[in-house]
Amino acid sequence: MRNYPEIASRMFGTPLMLHPAKGDIIARAFGPRVLGAPDVAAHVAGGEEMGLIGEKLRDAKDYWGDDVYKGPKMLSERGIALIEIEGSLVNKGKWIGQSCGMTSYEAIALQVRDCIERADVKAVVLEVDSFGGEVTGAFDCAEQIFELSQMKPTIAVLTDHACSAGYLCASPARQVVIPQTGICGSIGVISMHVDMSAWLAKEGLNVTILSAGAHKADFNPYQAIPEDVLKQELAELEELRVEFAATVARFRAGRLTQQSALATEARFYRGQKAVEAGLADAVVRPSQVLAAFEAELSRTAG
Repeated sequence: MRNYPEIASRMFGTPLMLHPAKGDIIARAFGPRVLGAPDVAAHVAGGEEMGLIGEKLRDAKDYWGDDVYKGPKMLSERGIALIEIEGSLVNKGKWIGQSCGMTSYEAIALQVRDCIERADVKAVVLEVDSFGGEVTGAFDCAEQIFELSQMKPTIAVLTDHACSAGYLCASPARQVVIPQTGICGSIGVISMHVDMSAWLAKEGLNVTILSAGAHKADFNPYQAIPEDVLKQELAELEELRVEFAATVARFRAGRLTQQSALATEARFYRGQKAVEAGLADAVVRPSQVLAAFEAELSRTAG
């Protein structure tokens, strides 16, 4: 029997900036494994933890001994770089551009720093297609993208989703464009807790938790969350939502206010409605963005 404790610690009992539909998928797919149902063993190559201190990703090798990170991907001779923000977003790891369905904030931030420092990078396209991910690391990553946007032209191209943490990472771009069928928003925070008590009782099992400190076992999966703990957790999630709204409002100054971001109540918006809500700047076909961006840069340079 496998319980996948490391993955479970990232998914349950911790705040997530994630589209609720994605949270539901995670709960349905991973929940049975948490509860101890049989599972087929899986191995994800290159998925070991990395680190934010010392830029370990620069020295990371893949299975064949090649460098995992080879520098920013260049889109054109005009010096436009591409940073992919796709799939589930996690704090640390080798995941660059949706490897194994994930992108790490560590990898995004490393590319951002290189784009800031390299003279041959004149502008940056952020390709965003993510329903969100971990809170941990998200705000720091978004701030670094904002620093890049203050120094060089940036545009976030949604292809097709930028929800929750995905939207947080898109919002620092100077421009955010969305396709007619794309969605963005979900400015909120979610957390999931697995209560195994009914299942344990059905199986005739009794778990005794020994702990020191009144709140040490607050979110254990073997009992329901106490009412006072639940109230405190909801208050903390609301604090994070307010911080989320304040941050994207600062990034999109003059186009989105904190009050407007909070008023969305974590809804997502599609196409033109996202523009009307101040979450995006224009409805554009992604395939046409690069040529238009190059033309705009040429006019500005001229």
